[in-house]
Amino acid sequence: MGINLPSAKGKGRRAPMAEINVTPLVDVMLVLLIIFMVTAPLMTAGVPVNLPDSRAKAVEQTQQPVTLSIDADGRTYIDDAEVSADNLPSELEKIAAAGAGATEPRQVMLRADRTLDYGRVNGVLGELNRAGLNRVSLISVAQ
Repeated sequence: MGINLPSAKGKGRRAPMAEINVTPLVDVMLVLLIIFMVTAPLMTAGVPVNLPDSRAKAVEQTQQPVTLSIDADGRTYIDDAEVSADNLPSELEKIAAAGAGATEPRQVMLRADRTLDYGRVNGVLGELNRAGLNRVSLISVAQ
C-alpha cells in the first residue's frame, strides 16, 4: 500500500490553479449592460400601441423627447395624458413654446398603431409641423 505524496521534484505535475478567470464574466456583463441600455428607453411607453416593424437604427437623443401616441381607436396621447383632437394644436403650441429657448428644437417621438389609416397619422404630423415641432421620429419595432 503506497500513498502518492507530492514530492519536491514534481515530475511535470502542475499545482491546481487557484485563480478565477473573470474576463468572460466581464464580457458577458458588458453585453448585458448594453442590451439593457438600448431596451430601457423603449419600456417607458404607457399607452398600448401595436407598432409597425422597421429595419431602421435607433435614434440618438440629447434631451428628453415628447412622446405623442395614437392608439388603435384614434385617441391621441401626449406622454401618458389623453388629448382631444380639438385641444391637440394648442397643446403642441405649448410644447413648442416651452422648448423655444433651447439650443436645439424639441424632439417629438410619434407612436402610431399600425391599424390606423394614413390620413389620421398625416393629420397629426401636419399639426406638429404647424406648431413648429419639426424634429419628429416615427417609432417602430425593430425586426
